[in-house]
Amino acid sequence: MPTTTVKSTDLDFDNIKTSLKNFLKADTQFADYDFDASGLNNILDVLAYNTHVNGLTANFALNEAFLNTAQLRSSVVSHAETLGYEVRSRVASKALVELSVNLSGVTGRPAQIQLNSGTQFTSSVDGVSYTFRTLETFFARDNGSGLYQLQTNEGSNDIPIFEGTEKTKTFLVGETTERQVFVIPDTEIDTKTATVLVYDTASSTNFVQYTPLAEASTIDKDTTVFTIRETPNGFYELNFGDGISFGKKPDAGNKVIVTYLATKGPDANLADTFTPTSNVTIGGANYSITAVTSAESTGGALRQSIESVRQLAPLAFATQQRMVTSADYKAVIMSNFSAVSDTAVWSGDQNVPVDYGKVYISLNFPTGTAESTKTETQNNIVSNFTDTLGIMSIETEFVDPVDVFLELVVNFDFDPSLTGFTLTSTENSIYNFITTFFTRNLNTFDKIFRRSNLLTEIDALDPAILSSRCETKVQIRMTPVIGTNNTEVLSFPMKIATPDDINHTVESSVFTFEDKVCQIKNILSGTTLQIIDVDGNVLLDNVGEYKPADGQVEIIGFNPQAFIGGDTFIKFSVTPENQSVVKPLRNYILRFDTSRSSATATIDRQQTALKVT
Repeated sequence: MPTTTVKSTDLDFDNIKTSLKNFLKADTQFADYDFDASGLNNILDVLAYNTHVNGLTANFALNEAFLNTAQLRSSVVSHAETLGYEVRSRVASKALVELSVNLSGVTGRPAQIQLNSGTQFTSSVDGVSYTFRTLETFFARDNGSGLYQLQTNEGSNDIPIFEGTEKTKTFLVGETTERQVFVIPDTEIDTKTATVLVYDTASSTNFVQYTPLAEASTIDKDTTVFTIRETPNGFYELNFGDGISFGKKPDAGNKVIVTYLATKGPDANLADTFTPTSNVTIGGANYSITAVTSAESTGGALRQSIESVRQLAPLAFATQQRMVTSADYKAVIMSNFSAVSDTAVWSGDQNVPVDYGKVYISLNFPTGTAESTKTETQNNIVSNFTDTLGIMSIETEFVDPVDVFLELVVNFDFDPSLTGFTLTSTENSIYNFITTFFTRNLNTFDKIFRRSNLLTEIDALDPAILSSRCETKVQIRMTPVIGTNNTEVLSFPMKIATPDDINHTVESSVFTFEDKVCQIKNILSGTTLQIIDVDGNVLLDNVGEYKPADGQVEIIGFNPQAFIGGDTFIKFSVTPENQSVVKPLRNYILRFDTSRSSATATIDRQQTALKVT
């Protein structure tokens, strides 16, 4: 019997039916048989359809069996759980406000007042109203003049408020011989805001507050802990210990009350004005609360995406609740801090200059994130993770991301006879495509720019684009202090081209110096930097130098009079030694400078003529 190799890509109806016909034709009885004109054709249709469906079903099922290939969210979440990874739910947007109550002139005022948990505030973003609330009770003492400033337990005036609607779900515990399933039918829950109270009976007022598993220091059969996991239908399931070794489980007849916030996630970010909807009642009289925003709302997020789970779950499993390698740090930070969009981690021996005994962390936050939120996130990383899971004597140092801008001058050959688009519209399309290319492939840590990848995609945009080329420059921005001698070293993430006698390798944007519009350029055939006016006159023959092999531009004694063009910085652009590849280092992020990039076409009608001599 002849054998046939069937590829998974061949599992479609027509290919399967053709394979069946070929198999039958191999038998001499069917060598000249007309399958299409016979009743056997219907049987072949049924066999081919059945094989097609079974093949696809088996293929889909096999894909869902592995984390790398699974497409269904329920499958990805299930695989992550087997690795001990907690998939993040929605996260409520958080703001910081200073709250005070003024009782000056009020006789018999108390020494202390309290603001109850659940106090609500309203705010709006893009015309949509959102409700924020406190999740704790806060206290304030009289300052002697009748002003009460609410404070946290740590003594901070910044009171956290969270966006969301408070919801409650009640369960009655049945017979404990069977596994209890407590489903919270809500896809908008922020599991981090959940509190779980277990009462003795349905009518009892005595309760025990259970603790999230992640916050438990030790666990035995009497530890009151709970977990909340995502279920296959998108809801969430409350789980307790087994009552033997992994925490206490509620007894039959107990009442379980779960209180949580249902949140809109990122929609409520960037709210900056908060109005209290209730007052403080003292002695039967109501007094208004004054709210002053310390930090606008940030950190709100949708539940963790499938791709994020796919990438972080194996890393989190590899960490094994410790922080040793850079991958460990990244997995822990990205899994626990939704306000961070990306992070870069490197050891002190990889730093410039070398600094042993430290680990360096750079956090990339979404645009608009308040400085107080960044500081709070850094403090939480240190206190809750690096100090407890990291290696002893290794200090944590946070550094800001460094934006490195690429200036791309793209030229392409264009044959208008091959398209219905004009030359100008094609130039605009390519320019917009480059912007999109950076959004898709760069603008974050550890992303490499490869010129050939960009040009390949540009060439494929339209048949009229015959070929393309690109000149690449790399730019770092300096913010000098006006009226002061500024000295700074600009470190680029690659080697800089050596000087030549035709083009300047280093060139700055324009600024005012000695009442003239000037630039900083390197001297031709040399590395010395000079200040030159627009007429080519040298006003200062030495304002530093650049070091090609080190990728550094040293600015010494630079004292500009004013910026030009509304910027508060000066751009320094250099020609890299290798324009084809720019690899970011450590905390560098490659971005696109739209103002100094362009796409220009050259007409090429592909016509050739032979000249007879």
